[in-house]
Formats: sequence, C-alpha cells, structure tokens
Amino acid sequence: MKIKAKTQRLYLVIGAMTALGGAGGLAFSTLGDKATYFYAPSDLAGKAPPVEAIRLGGMVEKGSLVKQGETVTFIVTDNNKTLPVSYTGILPDLFREGQGVIAEGKIDPASGVFTAETILAKHDEKYMPPEVAGAMRKTAGTVS
Repeated sequence: MKIKAKTQRLYLVIGAMTALGGAGGLAFSTLGDKATYFYAPSDLAGKAPPVEAIRLGGMVEKGSLVKQGETVTFIVTDNNKTLPVSYTGILPDLFREGQGVIAEGKIDPASGVFTAETILAKHDEKYMPPEVAGAMRKTAGTVS
C-alpha cells in the first residue's frame, strides 16, 4: 500500500512537532533546576529560608559595610526589612553603600545571614536592576 504525499507530510509535521516539544521540555526541565529566584528582604521576613540558591536584591544600607580581610559584611534593605549579608571575595568596582545590589547565594538557617557567592552591582548612578526597583516599589511605595 502506497502512502499519499499529503499523508507523508502530515506524519512529518507531527514527528517534527513531537521532537521539538520533547527537546523544549528537556531544556525547560534542565534550566528549571539551575534557576535562581529573586527575593527582596521583605519577601523572606518571617518565613523559613529557602534551601536552594536565590538572588537577594535591594540597597546596601549606609553605614553597614564592614571589611575584614577578604570577607565583607553588609546589610541589604528594601526600605521595609533588612537582611545581613556575608561575602568573601573581590567586590565589583561599582559596589558601595547606598547603591543597588543583587547577591546570589543561600541563607544560613542557623544564623539568618545570607552567604553570597556572587555580588552584582549597578551600572551607573541612574541604573537600578529591574528586580530591585520592582521590589522597592512593592514594599516602600517609591524608589529612592
């Protein structure tokens, strides 16, 4: 029995869509495991700390920066709640008090201190990461 050309094309399209769907599902499941989610200090207040790696964003509170050798501690605020952060390593050149920051890492459940593995600083005096600006608006009503 010979299959018509129209039917062959239908089978080809169905096969291609199935293959693309499978590849997309595989890529999505792989990326989902590696994703880090953004939180402001207010999002974490009063809740059990997430066990996975997260991104913490807000402003570096003025007067909170303490350097001890390669370890730096500071407080991140969203003008509503604060969270202490500890980081060991070289800070970006643009990192300073009163500026926007995103820290990637985990919260130590025992001490409540966020241990950062990566620190991302803002680009210039007018830029604030969109996630930080949104969290600041949500918790404080304005972005300073």
